[in-house]
This record gives sequence, structure tokens and C-alpha cells, in this order.
Amino acid sequence: MAVLLGGPSAEREVSLSSGRECAAALRGEGFDVVEIDAGQDLPARLAACAPDVAFNALHGRWGEDGCVQGLLEWLRIPYTHSGVLASALAMDKQRSKDAFRAAGLPVVDSVLATRDEVSARHVMAPPYVVKPNNEGSSVGIHIVHADANTPPRLGPEMPDVVMVETYAPGRELTTTVMGDRALTVTDILTDGWYDYHAKYAQGGSRHVVPADLPGDVFDACLDYAVRAHRALGCRGLSRTDFRWDEARGLDGLILLETNTQPGMTPTSLSPEQARHCGIPFGALCRWIVEDASCAR
Repeated sequence: MAVLLGGPSAEREVSLSSGRECAAALRGEGFDVVEIDAGQDLPARLAACAPDVAFNALHGRWGEDGCVQGLLEWLRIPYTHSGVLASALAMDKQRSKDAFRAAGLPVVDSVLATRDEVSARHVMAPPYVVKPNNEGSSVGIHIVHADANTPPRLGPEMPDVVMVETYAPGRELTTTVMGDRALTVTDILTDGWYDYHAKYAQGGSRHVVPADLPGDVFDACLDYAVRAHRALGCRGLSRTDFRWDEARGLDGLILLETNTQPGMTPTSLSPEQARHCGIPFGALCRWIVEDASCAR
């Protein structure tokens, strides 16, 4: 088995951590594992080791957006998580929102604009959020508050085209889907924005599993996560993130995005939800491997 990790994206360090954790767990489950840091020589390295399965532990562009999935399809190597189309759709925030709207799921208004346009003027009324259209892990997030007199100054590290979306206030919630089953809901507590540090640093956030929510909101998270998984055509494991404005009840629940390659680090949400449901980390990794295939 080849565990693909690292890679060239902005989420390289997270992927290295995810991949090492998964590789160790799979060895503990009795698998013969080779770890491959995904660089430009990835096709040659895969051809050389000829794995029975590729465990995709990559995050971000090239690993989560359909690119490596297409390579694995071409090489006819069974692989984990979602296929080419679902991965590309989920990574493109605007197109995934179009799919969610078509499925009747609640999302906020958003537009695509150039970096220069966003830096020059408010392209929508504040409060709003600016983010890359095709990155994850809260990479490149800018929050523009309601009282902001000037637009954000976006640096050259931001892509030429970004997404601007209405700010959704409230609590951070998330639900993992495993196959066709929603596991549970986590309430993510932080001192501020759930940014990159809060996601991956020890003590960066506190997770309440299961979330203490009204029954209709809890059930809606489970339902919406499964429907989002299906709307995008996801396979294997996915995780859908929400914001909930409790002052508005069920109407305050907003779907933010679906992640086709949920983090698998010691602080990650999906392994924590699986443990709550009686699925140890090694068993979760084994299930992901046993679900692998081509033509996903």
C-alpha cells in the first residue's frame, strides 16, 4: 500500500502529519505500507512500487482537487476517498455551492472577483469573508467586519480570483460522513476565528462531541451532510462544515463547505467523531482502504 502525503500545496505540513498517522495506523492493522511524498516524480514512484491501493492523505490543491485522482485512474491504481469529479467540485467553492443550492441546501450568497477588485472596493456589503476559491484549512481567509470603512488589502500570495461571501455568524459545527452514514456533530469552540492554528495546533480549539444542540438542528446537520456528500458525488469519507446562528433556530444553520479529504491528524475532527461512534483510528483507516477502488 502506498500512502500519499506531503505534496506541494499550502497544506503540505498538515498532509505530512495526516499521512504519517495513517501509515502508522495501517501498519498496526497489518498492511505493508510505503510512504510517498508526492512530488513531480509521483508517476514514476507509483509505477516502481506498483501498490495494490493508494491511500490518499494529501490535502489542498493537486491532492484534493481531482488531479492526483486522475493520475491514479490513468495508472489503474485503486485509491481512497472521492473520485475526480467530486474532488474537483468540492475544491471549487463556488461550483460546490451551486451544487448545494440545486440540492436545496442552505448556503450564503457569494461572488467571484479579482484580487484587485476586492482590494479596491467592497464588492458586497460588509460583513463578508474573502477566501481563495480552491484552498482548504482556512488558508488565506480575510474577514471584513460590518464597520469596516475600507476593503481588505490582499497580498500577492492570494490567487488572482477569490471568493467573497456573506459572513455567517454563529457557532462552528461539523459532521463526518462515512460511506452513506453521518457519524455525529461536533461543536468547535475557539477564542476567535477557527483559523489554521486553531485547526491544527494542540489546544488551538476545544471539541464538544456530540454537540449540545436542539434536536432539530442536530438532525439537520446529519441530514445536510449526507445530502451534500451525495450532491457532490463523494465517496469514502467526507466532512461538512456549518455555521449556526442560534438566535435564528434552524433557519440560522448554514452549510459552508464539504471536505473530501478530512484531516487525519491527532487533533482532527473526523477521527474524533469515529472514536465517539466506537470506531478506533486503525479501524477507520482500514475501512477507508477497504472502500478503495478506481472509477470513483
